[in-house]
Amino acid sequence: MRFDKDIIKKTKETANRLFGKGIQMDPPYLLWKEFDKDLANDLSVFITGNLYSRSVLTLQERQMIACAMLSALRAHDELRLHINGALNVGCDPRKLAEVFFQLATYGGMPSVNEALRVLKEVLEERGEWPINSKNE
Repeated sequence: MRFDKDIIKKTKETANRLFGKGIQMDPPYLLWKEFDKDLANDLSVFITGNLYSRSVLTLQERQMIACAMLSALRAHDELRLHINGALNVGCDPRKLAEVFFQLATYGGMPSVNEALRVLKEVLEERGEWPINSKNE
């Protein structure tokens, strides 16, 4: 599928805001591309260029939602990527921790523990640990 220059530009800008710094890991796009370059581009444009760049929710809100869902699914590699993206767009790590604590009711304590472990690892890798853990 061919895309116009504006959507390609928007896709690259959004991807760079989310994943342009911090944790050093390959984005899933590179794996997709190894199997099917055209489909990888289509998926990237849809997810990052169309969905993530919508303005109804902020990138911070989208990343907190993604982190909540990925932690409930216990999808740790993807969670690591999206925690990094959340931090890159300005999410407060204390709020991410709170999102993970909220998971206790719906996903159980093992999901909470695993998500907090991944959050701590990402913060350590970024040199942002420890965080202010003051109860608010």
